[in-house]
Amino acid sequence: MSENLIAIIIGIVEGVTEYLPVSSTGHMILVGSMLGFEGEKASVFEVFIQLGAILSVLFLYRDKFSRMMRPQKLSIYGSGLSVKHILAGIVPVMGIGYLLHKPIKTYLFSPYTVIIGLIVGAIFMLVAEKVSKRPSVTNVDNITLKQAFYIGLFQILALWPGFSRSGSTISGGLILGISRAAAAEFSFIIAVPLMAVACLYDLLKVWDKLNLADIQMFAIGFSVAFVVAYISVVWFIKFLNKSTLASFAYYRFVLAIASYYYFFKF
Repeated sequence: MSENLIAIIIGIVEGVTEYLPVSSTGHMILVGSMLGFEGEKASVFEVFIQLGAILSVLFLYRDKFSRMMRPQKLSIYGSGLSVKHILAGIVPVMGIGYLLHKPIKTYLFSPYTVIIGLIVGAIFMLVAEKVSKRPSVTNVDNITLKQAFYIGLFQILALWPGFSRSGSTISGGLILGISRAAAAEFSFIIAVPLMAVACLYDLLKVWDKLNLADIQMFAIGFSVAFVVAYISVVWFIKFLNKSTLASFAYYRFVLAIASYYYFFKF
């Protein structure tokens, strides 16, 4: 299989799964293994195309990011979503992620650990749907600093590949009394600085391994991830306005079973 075709396939997988509660990292580990696209080059490529997915959300919510950066929004007492909310949502996972980065990369990036994450994450989503009540917050701008911080704590669960960052944050939001759509939008917004920092951190460590000959493949994957992620986010918000997370949970069970038989039974 040509590298350009691999770039398109993985770019589509990244774009579709990055913001859906199904774990993009888990999918890329599984798909990469199936395609035989593994090793240092694959790791760099997967990090690089995540920047395309990040850019899609930055573009989609550009007005909201612009408003948040106005001087009055930097105040802890300002109304609406602010930089303080973003910091409250990302500091917990950034701290834990930094401390555990090496063991996570060493021991948790495998099909077996992804399968575990898919199953446990699916159960957590179903439990969150079960215990959630009528939401008290239906607009992302009404999320409090306290709720933003607690969502950040739930996001720590996503450090286990397969658990899903959006799955953990949206489920956490439901438990905290936030609507699915509002929790999803907050999840998308805090993902931009969080993923940007994580991606740049990973890229700096492997910068010397980048090759000019790979520019075409990387550009294709980046572009595909950007376009597909944009479409995926728009569709997902509309979906959450009238549906639950249950269908994604059941998909995760099916994917986990299929992956187990593919990697360990065949």
